[in-house]
Amino acid sequence: MSVEFTLNGEKRQVEPAEGESLLTTLRERCDTTSPKDGCSPQGQCGCCLALIDGKPKVTCATPATKAAGKEIITLEGISDEERELTAKAFVAAAGLQCGFCIPGIALRAKHLIDKNPDPTRAEIAKAIDVHLCRCTGYVKIVDAIELLAKARRGEPIPEPVTDGGVGKSLQRYQGLDLVLGERPYVADMKREGMLYGVLVLSDHARARVVSIDTSKAEALPGVHAVATAADVPGERWYGLLYADWPGFVAIGEEVRCVGDVVAAVAAEDLFTAEAAAALIEVEYEVLEAVLDPERSIEAGAPQVNPTKPNAMGHSLIARGDVDEALAGSTHQVSGTFRTQRIEHLFLEPECALAEPLPDGKLALYTQGQGIFDDRRQVAGFLAMAEEDLYVELVPNGGAFGGKEDMSVQSQTALLAKMTGRPVRTTLTREQSIRLHPKRHPITMHYEVGCDAEGHLTAIRARMIGDTGAYASVGAKVLERAAGHACGPYRVENVHVEATSAYTNNPPCGAMRGFGANQSNFALESCLDMLAEKAGVDRWQIRRQNAVKVGDIFSTGQILEKSVGIIKTLEAVKDIYYEATKAGKSVGIACGIKNTGIGNGVEEWGKCRLVVEEDQTVSLYNGYTEMGQGLLTVLTQFAVEVTGLPASVFRPKVDSTFALGCGQTTGSRATLFGGRAVQSAAEKLRAALDEGKALGDLIGEVFAADIVINDTTGLGADVPHPKTHTSFGYATQICILDGDGKIERFIAAHDVGRAVNPALCEGQIEGAVHMGLGFALTEELPCEDGMPVTFKLREIGVLRARDMPEVEVILIEEPEPEGPFGAKGVGEIGLVPTAGAVAGALAAHDGIRRMTLPMKDSPAAKAMSVGKIRRERGDWH
Repeated sequence: MSVEFTLNGEKRQVEPAEGESLLTTLRERCDTTSPKDGCSPQGQCGCCLALIDGKPKVTCATPATKAAGKEIITLEGISDEERELTAKAFVAAAGLQCGFCIPGIALRAKHLIDKNPDPTRAEIAKAIDVHLCRCTGYVKIVDAIELLAKARRGEPIPEPVTDGGVGKSLQRYQGLDLVLGERPYVADMKREGMLYGVLVLSDHARARVVSIDTSKAEALPGVHAVATAADVPGERWYGLLYADWPGFVAIGEEVRCVGDVVAAVAAEDLFTAEAAAALIEVEYEVLEAVLDPERSIEAGAPQVNPTKPNAMGHSLIARGDVDEALAGSTHQVSGTFRTQRIEHLFLEPECALAEPLPDGKLALYTQGQGIFDDRRQVAGFLAMAEEDLYVELVPNGGAFGGKEDMSVQSQTALLAKMTGRPVRTTLTREQSIRLHPKRHPITMHYEVGCDAEGHLTAIRARMIGDTGAYASVGAKVLERAAGHACGPYRVENVHVEATSAYTNNPPCGAMRGFGANQSNFALESCLDMLAEKAGVDRWQIRRQNAVKVGDIFSTGQILEKSVGIIKTLEAVKDIYYEATKAGKSVGIACGIKNTGIGNGVEEWGKCRLVVEEDQTVSLYNGYTEMGQGLLTVLTQFAVEVTGLPASVFRPKVDSTFALGCGQTTGSRATLFGGRAVQSAAEKLRAALDEGKALGDLIGEVFAADIVINDTTGLGADVPHPKTHTSFGYATQICILDGDGKIERFIAAHDVGRAVNPALCEGQIEGAVHMGLGFALTEELPCEDGMPVTFKLREIGVLRARDMPEVEVILIEEPEPEGPFGAKGVGEIGLVPTAGAVAGALAAHDGIRRMTLPMKDSPAAKAMSVGKIRRERGDWH
């Protein structure tokens, strides 16, 4: 059926497939890529917005046939002047991070301002309710739309900062293009002769694969390859820490979760590939799934993964005599705390593009958090030398830890090898939720004691986490939860055990906070309970127990520098007491989060500065840009050292040089990547100081490799353990209104040095947003190992209208081991959040809630999301 419409002023005629969405038509047939696909066909993220006959519509939920005779406008179709104003307003306000959601929001802003030239912040928040942003917390998005409205009214607005070193709010690298949807993500990339890949996932959490019949799929016209385990030439099993995860499950083996891949298809177009995938017949022998981590580690439980026992990780911290200290404590509290499984819900689903090169080589374009880990695992999978696989990062549309593990890279590369043609594979939102690792649900039993004045005496904690079917970095998450079990407080007597267990639930691995936020929720709740027993107010009990230089962290490490927790407490002191005096229900919590993986892991920062023919400087590093602003701050370090303008530098992440640094995780990219850039830039500066110009240095490479190998493993028998390079600290305040709804939230953070204050604030605002969801609305419950919902609103990520006023206070306590005193801020922002919210709710209604999310609370009931309506068993 032929469909005619006008797109951005041009008449278009297309022949969409049956059931094709308008979004697919725009992207695949009209090459209009500013509308993005974040949730098709739900229409719940707003990334795909277009104006249809002047009305904003989500195109993923609009059939292409409904566009007949319509006038459609995307960002590509608005005037050049309006495009420039829009881009500048968002960049000047730092109103974007990964950028994936922004083109849709920007188009919504145009529609709003066309009708209402002077909208209030509340009106803006209401207008963008259809839109989901996982990065920013919306604060700076609303700022940007306010600026855009002013600009459209002819008022002057701040210009984006185009140059500057450390301490300046330099505009985000490629920010203008991101706002307009012009900087491509992997799914926006095309190659001549490109095929479309589709994966087939397991129907069951645990079953034996009896047979896989691909004959009908192979016979379908337009299908070029169908891949199964039998087609893998190399190592079919891979993983970040352990090779326990198969790229394809073979006949005769068990599927271990509903995200397991059993087959993949490459076809001429997406519709043919999807149709072929549906024709693949898999016969299963369904087995009883192991779904409870406590049961999983019992004797006699079925072994979930053949490579390791079900109790796949165990951490122990033991200092002092906990039994004696608890027995001698004036006050004791105890409780069992439970946190939930959470979906990362980065807006850009997983996607990879693989392209055959001459001489049997291959190029892989990936959004992963560690491209050199991707290269290692894909090369092994294909039985090819790593140097024959060129890998390039395409900065992604959000990750938060969820893109550390392999997703579609290996299967896409195999299909490209099998067909000899480029292949691009993109997961649907449902597939994404089924496949990638989640935040760990952890059950924690705490016993905490203090003396009569409220000084902590002892902590005993036992934790068990559901790591799901594959290891990912689950053992390390529980290790981190244990290592942060005492928070930023002095405790002489400590006994903490943490176990990570395999189950047939979806895998769990890295997610922002990495276990520290789970144990923090339990600890901060216990601190509130002790304060009540000891008759000490909640600010004071934290102040008198807060660590300072010379004190011992949970793991036994002596804190020697950059300990800013007391400064963060002092920064919120007046706010806390003023709100309390005014009769408000107030919660307070403190947090600590490591910067750098540590625990005995050798870590690297690597950089190459290359002077190019056009006298720009390529800045290569091994860490991933995923919205946090890494490429911008690395540029600022180079500017600070060399004195060259920011416009000279071109940040890149690819395998041109051997810059493997592992995953972009542990809040370490700025810390270690920045040190490497600083060192390489000093060498370039020395050459410039000799009187040479960039034109004299064309082709020269200024290199720096920084190794960090002085940390010790958890529990190492050494006189002075050093488990981590550095730590971030925070104190957060939650203030409720009279109805128990969050009215105001304050976050005071020790960031070492604010390299880029606007981006730093944005990171913390976004982390608070994620932390509030963790506390109140977000969860991904499963039944028989399958998530009970895939709907974005039900999963519970907060919308703009749900967000309270957020105030960020930046504290600078310089880190001597960091570049110009900087340390990581990506994760600490949500570590104390749930504890602060729980404390405020207890002050409001007297109920101490020990299970997350706190959906029964008035604060959660005031939110517009997180209400699971799909019925599966007991869930409704």
